[in-house]
Amino acid sequence: MTSSYKSIAESNNFIVLDKYTKQTQVSENYQSEGDLERELIQDLSNQGYEYLPALTTPEAMLVNVRKQLQALNKVEFTDAEWARFCEQYLNTPSDNILDKTRKVHSDYIFDFVFDDGHIENIYLFDKKTIARNKVQVIKQFEQTGSHANRYDVTILVNGLPLVQIELKKRGVAIREAFNQIHRYSKESFNEENSLYKFLQLFVISNGTDTRYFANTTKRDKNSFDFTMNWAKSDNTLIKDLKDFTATFFQKETLLEVIFKYSVFDVSNTLLVMRPYQIAATERILWKIKSAFNAKNWSNTESGGYIWHTTGSGKTLTSFKAARLATELEFIDKVFFVVDRKDLDYQTMKEYQRFSPDSVNGSDSTAGLKKNLDKDDNKIVVTTIQKLNNLIKSESNLPIYQKQVVFIFDECHRSQFGEAQKNLKKKFKKYYQFGFTGTPIFPENALGAETTGSVFGQQLHTYVITDAIRDEKVLKFKVDYNDVRPQFKRIETEQDDKKLSAAENKQAFLHPMRIREISQYILSHFNQKTHRAYSGAKGFNAMFAVSSVDAAKAYYETFKTLQAEAEKGSTSKPLRIATIFSFAANEEQDAIGDILDESFEVSAMNSSAKEFLSAAIMDYNAMFKSNYGVDSHGFQNYYRDLAQRVKNQEIDLLIVVGMFLTGFDAPTLNTLFVDKNLRYHGLMQAFSRTNRIYDATKTFGNIVTFRDLEQATIDAITLFGDKNTKNVVLEKSYKEYMEGFNDIVTGQVRRGFIDIVKELKERFPNPEHIEKEQDKKEFAKLFGEYLKAENILQNYDEFAGLKALQNLDTRDEQAVEEFKSKYYLDDADIEAMQTIDMPSERAIQDYRSTYNDTRDWLRRDKEGQDKDKSTVDWGDVVFEVDLLKSQEINLDYILELIFDHNKKNKSKEGLIEEVRRMIRGSLGNRAKESLVVDFIHQTNLDEFNDKASIIDAFFKFAQAEQKREADAIIVSEKLNEEAAKRYMASSLKREYASENGTALNEALPKLSPLNPQYRTQKQTVFQKIAAFVEKFKGVGGQI
Repeated sequence: MTSSYKSIAESNNFIVLDKYTKQTQVSENYQSEGDLERELIQDLSNQGYEYLPALTTPEAMLVNVRKQLQALNKVEFTDAEWARFCEQYLNTPSDNILDKTRKVHSDYIFDFVFDDGHIENIYLFDKKTIARNKVQVIKQFEQTGSHANRYDVTILVNGLPLVQIELKKRGVAIREAFNQIHRYSKESFNEENSLYKFLQLFVISNGTDTRYFANTTKRDKNSFDFTMNWAKSDNTLIKDLKDFTATFFQKETLLEVIFKYSVFDVSNTLLVMRPYQIAATERILWKIKSAFNAKNWSNTESGGYIWHTTGSGKTLTSFKAARLATELEFIDKVFFVVDRKDLDYQTMKEYQRFSPDSVNGSDSTAGLKKNLDKDDNKIVVTTIQKLNNLIKSESNLPIYQKQVVFIFDECHRSQFGEAQKNLKKKFKKYYQFGFTGTPIFPENALGAETTGSVFGQQLHTYVITDAIRDEKVLKFKVDYNDVRPQFKRIETEQDDKKLSAAENKQAFLHPMRIREISQYILSHFNQKTHRAYSGAKGFNAMFAVSSVDAAKAYYETFKTLQAEAEKGSTSKPLRIATIFSFAANEEQDAIGDILDESFEVSAMNSSAKEFLSAAIMDYNAMFKSNYGVDSHGFQNYYRDLAQRVKNQEIDLLIVVGMFLTGFDAPTLNTLFVDKNLRYHGLMQAFSRTNRIYDATKTFGNIVTFRDLEQATIDAITLFGDKNTKNVVLEKSYKEYMEGFNDIVTGQVRRGFIDIVKELKERFPNPEHIEKEQDKKEFAKLFGEYLKAENILQNYDEFAGLKALQNLDTRDEQAVEEFKSKYYLDDADIEAMQTIDMPSERAIQDYRSTYNDTRDWLRRDKEGQDKDKSTVDWGDVVFEVDLLKSQEINLDYILELIFDHNKKNKSKEGLIEEVRRMIRGSLGNRAKESLVVDFIHQTNLDEFNDKASIIDAFFKFAQAEQKREADAIIVSEKLNEEAAKRYMASSLKREYASENGTALNEALPKLSPLNPQYRTQKQTVFQKIAAFVEKFKGVGGQI
C-alpha cells in the first residue's frame, strides 16, 4: 500500500508537486463523519504515521511527549527532572498560545540542567534532519476543564499536537467545520496547561473540499477567507481529502510547511505560506543550487522570474526565498532590490515584521557599502539607484568576486537600463531573480527588452484568474461614469496624444467638470464605501488623478464643497489628504508605466510645493502632527499617511503616482480614476482595491471618469488569458437584478427580483414561521437576499432604486431633484416603479426573524436531542458579516426615539418600532429590555435635543448595570470583590470567558469535587454572560 504514495514525493524534492495522479474513489456511497475519520487514519497509517487509539486524555499525551523527546534527544528524565522540565519550559503555567508558538519557531532548544548538574540542549524538534521527527495521529481526544470538547483528529509531532483536523460529513458546508474550530479556539484549546496551545495548523474538510490555515489570534486573519487549498505547481487545486492526505500530509511536506514555510512575525501573527508561494520559493532555491553545482552562474540560465499577480503576497514569498538563500553555505550575500525609495521603506518594514534580525537597510550609498563589509548573513535591502551609484563609484569591492543572489521586486523599468549593464559587468558570480505581477511581454514592451530576456525563464506563475478562483484577491467592478455630457467626447478619446493635449483648463481641468466630479464623489462616497448605514465602519477610497494641477484643483474643490455642505448638516465631513512629489521625465520601458515620484520635493516648482505645503498643514491640523515639505519631513509625512490610510483614519486619498503601486491597505475598497491608465499601470492601480478583507467586501470598486473599458480589457487579457474578462470583471447591474449563467462555474445565479418575489410570496409574515423545515428554508433564502443586496449596494442604479421608495412622486420639485441627482429621465423612473422592492420595515422584520432563527439554532436546538430532528442544517451558512455591516448603532436608535416622540406621543407605538429595530440588529438584541425600560421610566418630553437623550440613556444604563450586578452577587452568594473584578474585565473585552481563574475566584467556597460546584459555576457563568451582552458598551464602571 505504501508504494503508491512514494513516487509522489520524489521529483526534485519539491513539496509542491509538478505531477500528481488523483486517487480513484472506490466507494461512491454515503460517507458519515465516522467513515471519513476511519479512512483518514488508515491513509495516514499507510504513510508512516503511528496511530495511538488509546491516547485520549491530557495525562496520556504528556506521557507520550516525554517518551518522544527522550528518544529524539537520546536522554532519560527521572520523574522529578521531567516535572521540572515541564514546569520551567515545556508547559509553564503562564504560557499562552503566543509563547507556545514562539517555542515552535525560535525557542525550540532549551538548556536543561539535570539533577546531577550536567547541562544538555533539549530539542523539541530536529529542524535540520526533518526525518528524525516522529509523527503520530490520535482521534477524539477529550479536553477536560470547564469546556469539555472532543476533537476529531490531531497530528502529533514528537508528541506535541501541532495540527488539528476537523471533519464534517460530505455535503455539509465546510464553513461549519471552520466555525467549530473557531469555537474551540475561543474555549478549550486555551485552557490552562493545555498542550493544544502548541497547535500551528488547522485542517478542515467535508471530504470534497479540504483547506488548511494558521492558528492565529489576529482578528483580521481568522476569517474563513484566509483558509486555503493545497495545489500542484500549475495551481490545480487538490481538494478531496484523500488526495490532500496523499500530498499535504506526506510527512516531509507537512513538517516543511510547519517549520520552513511559516513565519511568526513581530506583531505575533502566524503566517503559513500558500502552495504557489512555496512552489516559487522552492524553484528559486533549486535554480541557485543547480546553477552553482554546474558552475554556470552570471547569466539568464542561472536565474529566472516569478509571475505572481499583484496582491497575492509577493513580499512574503520574496522574503522566504531571500531568507532561505542566505542559509545556503556557498552564498555570501543576498540583495533584495526595489526600484523606489518608498518601496524600500515599505519592504524594510515588512521584512522586519517577518524577522527583525534578518535584514540590513541603508539610507545612503555609504550606508549600503558599510552593510556589504559586514560578515553576517543578513539580507541587504536597497534601491536600484543606491546599488547603481555604488557600482559606479567603487571599481573594486571584495563583494564583486563573491557568490551573490539578487532578488528584484517588481522587476521592470529601471532594472532594464543602465544599472543592469553595470551590475553584469562588475559582479562575477551572481544569480538573478525577478518578481512581478505584470511582466513585460513583446506586446507591451516599448524597447527590445522583456522580463524574460533580462531574467531568464519563467520559474512559476500565479495569475489573476488563479487568485480570484482561489479567493485570494477580489474581482473588479469597473464603472465608466458618464455624468458630464459636455465632456463626453474628450473622456472617450483613445488617442494618447490627443489625451495629453487635453490635460488643461479648457478640457479635463475645466472648473465645471472638476466640480461635478467632486460633487459626485461626495454624494456617492458612503454608498461606494459601504457606509450607508449609520455607524457602519465601511471602507476608504483613493482618487488617482492625472497631474499635480489636477490634484490641487480637486483638493481645493472638495474643501469648498464640504465647507458649503457643513452649514446645517450633522454629518461629519470626509477626511481628505493628498500626496505627490516630483516625477522625473524618465523613459518608460513598458506601455502604461506609472512614473516614479522621488522623495526629492526640492525639484518641484514653487506653486506645486506651495500647494503641498498647505495640504500638509491641513493634515497637521487634523492629526496634531508637525510635518513639512523638506526632504526629511516629507518622508515622515509619507510614512504617517500610509499608516493612517491603513487604519482608516483617512477617508479619501488623492494621488498622482505615489501609492498606486506596492501599497497595501485591505480597508480600501474604492478607486476613483481621472487619469489615463494602461496595462501595467492600470493593473497596479486597480489592484489597490482588491485585497480580501471580510464578507462585506465582495470586489474592488473602480469608478472612472474617463472611458477605460477597452484599456481594462486589454490589460486583463495580457496579464491573464482569453477567459479572464469573465473571471476578473464583476457582472452588470441588470445581471444581478435579473439573474445570469456564470460562464466560469456553470451555475445559474438568480436575480434580486426573483429572490424578493419568493421572500414575499413564501414568508409574508416572518414571525409566523414555526416548522423547522420552514425555518431552514427561510434562513437560506434570506441569506441569499443579504448577499445579493450587499453586492448591489455598490451600483448607482440600486442606490437610486432605494431612494425612489421614499420619494413623494406628487412633489414635482422633489422629483426633478431626484432625476438630476441620479441622472434619470421620466422613462427610467417609470421602469424603476415596476420593480417590487421590500419596505424598510419588512426587511427589519426579516432580519429579526433571521437573528431569532440563528439564536434558536445555537441555543435550543443544540440543547435538544439532535437525533429527534430530521432536518439537516449542514448546508446553511448564516451571513453574520453581512448583518454586522448593516448594523444600526445605539445612538441612532436613541435619536430615532427623540424624533418619534416629537411627532407621535404614543409610547406603545414607539416601543413597537424600537423593538422591531433592535431585534433586527445583531449587536443590540440583548439591550432590548434596557431600551424599553428606559422609554417606560423616562419623561421623553423633557429633552430638548438628541445629545441630552443619549446622555440620559447612558446614566440610566449605568444605574441599571450597578443594580443588576449587585442582584447577581447577592442571589448567587458570590465573593463581591472578585465578582466585580471578573464582571469589569468581561465588560472590557466585551464577552465573558471561563478560561483562567477569575470566574472560580468569584464563586462561593465549594470543593470542585462537590457535584453542585459545576452546576453553580455554569449558572453563574450564564448569568454574567447575559449581563455582559446587555451592558457592554453602555454601562461604564462597575
